[in-house]
Amino acid sequence: MGVLGLVRAAVVVSGGPVALAAAGVLAPVAVVRRWPDRARPGRARRCAWAVTGGALVAPWLYVGLVRPWMRRWGATPQEIARTYPGDADDALFTTTRAVTVHAPTEDVWSWLVQIGQDRGGFYSYDWLENLAGCDLASADRVHEEWQHRSPGDPLTIFPGYATTIGAVDPPRSLLIDSWGAYVVEPLDATSCRLIARSHAERGLPGAAYVLLVELPHAIMERKMLLGIKQRAERPRHPA
Repeated sequence: MGVLGLVRAAVVVSGGPVALAAAGVLAPVAVVRRWPDRARPGRARRCAWAVTGGALVAPWLYVGLVRPWMRRWGATPQEIARTYPGDADDALFTTTRAVTVHAPTEDVWSWLVQIGQDRGGFYSYDWLENLAGCDLASADRVHEEWQHRSPGDPLTIFPGYATTIGAVDPPRSLLIDSWGAYVVEPLDATSCRLIARSHAERGLPGAAYVLLVELPHAIMERKMLLGIKQRAERPRHPA
């Protein structure tokens, strides 16, 4: 991947949360010390105060409204309360996201099981993933050669880095080490729920996740669920 790719990945992954954290620390100081008054009188000073006010409010909006919403996006109270593969009793917190897919369980599984940088991609924002050096293109059809996964198989995130498959229960659940679980639960013969469950560890790993990964992960995973839904609900074409 190279040094430049690692730098790009760090910027893409951590930019939003780090900016919010910085705003939470610097905005109160700017208000107390009246830093915006150092700008030129008139429009520049008004803009400086507007930016400072926005930075003062943004972290509270994120913590109070945005973060709770994105941690349970699309999930029902019953799904949030349930136990899924990979759940840990000592987790700092768990995240549950879900979407209803109007397609049979087997069709949804066919798209889910082929995720990976060197396979079907992640059905999310490819352009954003590629800014982080992933070098992928999400598949637009089911590939039969990518339909088999076994515990211990690598799942490539970006060139040079892979996690592993923890457990596979086709066509119901896919557990990914250091990531979480994706579960497909049938509603009837023609529709199902696609559920994403992950958890943050306690201590430094959990703090690093909240600060650096949680926000971009939520954005990308939500798009991934919608990407699978969109593809699975289309008529299936032969490979």
